[in-house]
This record gives sequence, C-alpha cells and structure tokens, in this order.
Amino acid sequence: MSSMIEKDICVYGASPAGLTAALQAKAAGKSVVLIATSRHIGGMLVEGLGSQDINNNGTQNQLVIGGLSREFYQRVGAKYGEAFTSKFECHVAEQVIEEWLVEANIEVFRNERLAERYSAVSKDGSRICEIETESGKRFRADVFIDATIEGDLMKWAGVSFATGREGNATYGESLNGIRETSFRQFEVDVDPYIIPGDPGSGLIATVQDTPKGNPGDGDKSIMGFCFRQCLTQDPDNQIPFQKPANYDPANYEIYRRYLAAGGTLFTPIIKLPKGKTDLGSWHDLSGNLYGYNHGWPDGSDAERQAIYDYHKDFIEGLYWFLCNDPAVPKSLQEEWSKWGLAADEFTDNDGWPRSLYIRTGRRMRSDYVITEAQTKGQEIAEDAIGVAWWPPDAHHTRRIVENGVVRDEGFFFEHEYVPFPISYRAMTPKPSECTNLLVPAALSSSYVGYGSVRLEWTQMICGQSAALAAVEAIEAKVDVQSIEYTKLRNRLLKAGQILEVPVQTVRE
Repeated sequence: MSSMIEKDICVYGASPAGLTAALQAKAAGKSVVLIATSRHIGGMLVEGLGSQDINNNGTQNQLVIGGLSREFYQRVGAKYGEAFTSKFECHVAEQVIEEWLVEANIEVFRNERLAERYSAVSKDGSRICEIETESGKRFRADVFIDATIEGDLMKWAGVSFATGREGNATYGESLNGIRETSFRQFEVDVDPYIIPGDPGSGLIATVQDTPKGNPGDGDKSIMGFCFRQCLTQDPDNQIPFQKPANYDPANYEIYRRYLAAGGTLFTPIIKLPKGKTDLGSWHDLSGNLYGYNHGWPDGSDAERQAIYDYHKDFIEGLYWFLCNDPAVPKSLQEEWSKWGLAADEFTDNDGWPRSLYIRTGRRMRSDYVITEAQTKGQEIAEDAIGVAWWPPDAHHTRRIVENGVVRDEGFFFEHEYVPFPISYRAMTPKPSECTNLLVPAALSSSYVGYGSVRLEWTQMICGQSAALAAVEAIEAKVDVQSIEYTKLRNRLLKAGQILEVPVQTVRE
C-alpha cells in the first residue's frame, strides 16, 4: 500500500544543490522533504571530491561564494580548526552534513528513486501534483525542486532537455561539438592496433572504432567520468589494492605502449588532510574512461549501474597493473605501491566511492540557455541568483584513431572567460511544460556553458536560490516563472547570496 507525504516543497536529489535547497526551505519556514536516491547526502562532497576548485587557476572565486555554500566550507573548516577550507576528507564532510540536517530537522527519505515512467509524475496541466518512487511512496508539494545532476525528475515531468554536445552553430559558440585540441593530448604516439601497424587486427582496449567527424559538429558524446578515489600512504589506514577476479592484462596494453614510447604516467600527490589524495584524471592517459559513459545522462538506473561497475572493474585493475605489471618501471611500481584505498572513507563500499564523478547529465532546455556568450561577458543576465566563476571546462569525450595513432578528443579549458551572473531563468522550465518545478543542478545550458556552472560550490548556490524562489512562488501564489525578481533578489541578499561580480577580479 502506497503512502503519501505532503509538504510545501519537495527536493528530489541529494546533490550539493539538494542539500542547500532543503536547508534553505526549512530555514524560510516551509515544510520540506529531501529525497535521496542513496543513503548519502551531498553528492561529490561525500563521494571523493575533497579538493574543491576554489581560488584555483588564477581565480578569486571564493569572493562569490556566499550563503549556505560558504557556510558549508566554514563548518568543514571548523572540524580542522580553520575558518574556511576547500580541502577536506569526505567522511568529515559527510559528518558535517549529517549534523547539519539533524540540527535543521530536515526530513530525509533515503534510498528512494523516482519510478522510471512518465506516470510516476502526476500533473494537472503544467503543474506537478505528486511524484511516486519505486517503493510506492508518493510525495505531494506546491513546488518541486529537481536537484539531481542528471535531471531525472524534469525528464519524467515532460520537461525538454539536451544531452551530448551541440554543434557550434546552435548557439554561435566556438568550443562546442567535435574538437581539434592539443590540450591534455597524448604526449607520445601510441599504435592503436592489437597487432601494431595492422588495422585489420582490431583496436586495443579503451580505443573506440568511431570516425572523428567534422570539427564543430554536435554529437552525443560527453566528457569522461572517473572515480575521485581517496588514497592514502598511511599503512595503518590502508586497504591494499586488490587484483580483480576478472583481471585481464590486455585491458592495459595502451599503458604499456605509452610507457614504451617514452610517456610519463601520472602518480598520486598528497593534497588533502592526513596525507590523503582525491585522485584526479586530467592527464593525457589517466583514469578517465573516455567514450564509455555516453549512455549515462539519459540512461536507466540499470544502465547507469552497469557503467559504474565497468569503471570500477577497470580502475581496480589499473591500480593492480601499475603496482605489478612487468612493463611498468620498478620506480613507478614502487611509487604506486606506497598507496592504498583509505580505510576510513566509503566504509560501506570497501573504500570505493559509491558514485562516479558525474561531470554532466541531462541539461534542461528552457527559454533561456547559458552558453559561451555568458562566459565571455557578451551576455549579462539581470536576474542573477548567484555568480559563476570558473572557465568553461570539459574533459575529453572519446579515444579514437587519427592518422594511425591514438588521440583523445574533446577537452577544453577556456582561459578567455569572465565571472558571470547566473540567470534565474536558467532554473525554470518553459511555462508550457511545467510551472512548479525548479532545476538548479541540471541548469538550462549548452554543453560549453555547463562547463562553467558544474562545480559543487556553484550547485550549492543554485540550490539555495531555488529554494528561496520556491518560497516566493508559494507565498505569492504564482508560477515559478512569474515571481517578481525584485522580491526574490531581496530574499537572496538577506540570505547572504552574492549576486554581482566583485570589483576584485584581476586575473593572475
């Protein structure tokens, strides 16, 4: 028998945006429920991304982090005796979040997923009445907030969305679509064929048999995912790297050839408290499995689980390879053998993050779209709900053959950019599609535009602003598209949000 939960505001998705949306809704005096698709609240804040992009790459973006987003970093900093920190252990972040939720008395439903069918979202015209999860629970609210990275609720609510890369012509961009790029490109030439020099022998693992296509054209490719794995050199806090039961040495042939050609493989560096690292994947040959995640954004739960499992098997095997394969130089084996999984992180999953680093999912397609123009200051929104301050940033999307050698395709990290106000309209669906839904994490944006707004602190800002917009819509008894921005702006400022680009924006 199904049960009904009725609130003023229903937040679906426990991303950083979902966390702050729920906290702000409650602080504003509204009844709220937070629905988490797993046990854990906070998305990548608790799933491996302990090293945040704050004041990195010449930015001073801490200047635009206000409200609950700033409070999060202050609360985590207090655990380390600091006023503010952007480098932390994920289990500490999770402790902070859980304490915060209890303090605020937020009602949370964990391990509840929206049923994967359009009938799971009941609508009266353009308004969502209630949603139903796989367990049969039903949630009714005046305003719903889709805080998932993938935009799962907005899909089943019938809201338009995009996946993959648009062509440059769609929005008059220069960075979108298929790329010609030398950034993070292979530093050495690697033969892609099983029998070197013989195309008829097939391709080695991780290389896709797809044509490059025309530069600037759109496709369904998305940037690679990885595990932001928390590793440690502390032998008293280590889970040693394990050889997977299905380990296949052939999967790592590209790494052997890369080393043989003179390439330098990445190694972890300490960058978190207590000698830990959150292993990133920016290098030309790294832990990003380019081309193996394109089905994620619009995939089913089962399809996403299969993608997660494939990545975990491959990366677990890669750790073993780096520590043990005869083709790996002894010095590199010795360096990797110092590391292991952190035993005090992700304790319910044997030291592995419960989630991949989902860098992009569905992106809402509304009447307003964040594009390259905003990141360059060519269009400036007058209805700001926060400020984005990060370059358009996307990892490679594919590993292909070009002129007989392996090449990665898709990376951009644009240096000609400016901080810009995020428009409220980027969170609101087209009025004809839904009038009581806000989407702070899967914002209406191009693939390029999303590269500037996908950071966790930006998500937290957007989530808090979405909650205040929901409060305004409820109290004014209007659709989310029809609230008075002046009133919303006053609420945002009172809550500590920063809505204008600071004067101090000198780039290093």
